[in-house]
This record gives sequence, structure tokens and C-alpha cells, in this order.
Amino acid sequence: MSRSRQIALLVAFAVLAGGVGLYVGKRQADDGPGAIASGDGSALLALRLPDASGRVFALSDWRGKVIVANFWATWCPPCLRELPAFDRVSRRHSANEVQFVGISIDSADNVRQFAAREKIGYPLLVASTDVLSVTSPMGNRMQGLPFTVILDRSGAPRTVRLGTLSEAELEQAIARLR
Repeated sequence: MSRSRQIALLVAFAVLAGGVGLYVGKRQADDGPGAIASGDGSALLALRLPDASGRVFALSDWRGKVIVANFWATWCPPCLRELPAFDRVSRRHSANEVQFVGISIDSADNVRQFAAREKIGYPLLVASTDVLSVTSPMGNRMQGLPFTVILDRSGAPRTVRLGTLSEAELEQAIARLR
């Protein structure tokens, strides 16, 4: 086989491998707001986490409601971009048996300063990176941020998203569960 043919085959293989990688990555991202989670929500509902002032919340206290759990951090630009939309949607659904909760992978001081500045209308809880382990069975194998899980009234995850959710996507996901 000639040298130029070997190079051409190598380039073709590299392009094919890159294309497959892009396709798989895009499919995971496109599973988006309609994706059904593979794990159950029991580990998420078992969480007991403090807010920035130290008040502890048990996610299981919201069983019977649709729960929108958003894992985020003050140092995560995509997280900060989506939070205003989450706040608007949470305010529109506050009387509709929908509970939003932010789970920040951050320090209490950073969350306290953020909450004072931004006035988010739902609980912002504080956790270490260890809490991201509950998201792995729900599709967040890389434990990335932002990551959102929407549980139905029985506590089963019905929507999961690694990456940002737009206001319209969030509304659509909630509407399917009301």
C-alpha cells in the first residue's frame, strides 16, 4: 500500500471516529427535557441538605409535588445563565404543587452572597461535590453542572438534563407532569 493511501485511510478513520464521537455527544445533549431517567429518585429524595443559613431541608418533605432539582454552582457560568428562567418559572408555578430546589456545589458563604444579590424565590441548598453521586444513575455519569432532574409526584425522575434548560423547555417538561 502506498504511503499516500495509508495517510488517506488514516485521515478517513480519524474523521469517522470524530464524527461518531460528535454524534454520541450530541445525542446525549439532545435527550434534553424529554429524557426519561434510568435511575429512580430515591437517592435524591433521601437528601437532607442545609441552606446557606444552616436550616436543613429534606427533599422527601416535598413528595407528592413535582420537584425540579437543579444542581448548580456560583462559579458555573451556564448555571448562572439559566437561574433567572428557573426563578421565573418557579414563581409562576408556586401554587401548582411544583417545588423548585437549587442544590449548589459551593460554600455556604458563596451561596449566601448569591442569594442576597439575586433574590431567588426557592430554596438554595448547599452541598459538597459528593452529592453529585446521586445524579450518576440518572444520566449524569460525568457529574457535570448544571444538571436538572424533574421528579413526578410519586418521586420518579421523568426529565433529566445535563446542561442548561431554557424557560420554554422547563415549562414544557413541567406541563407534561401536571
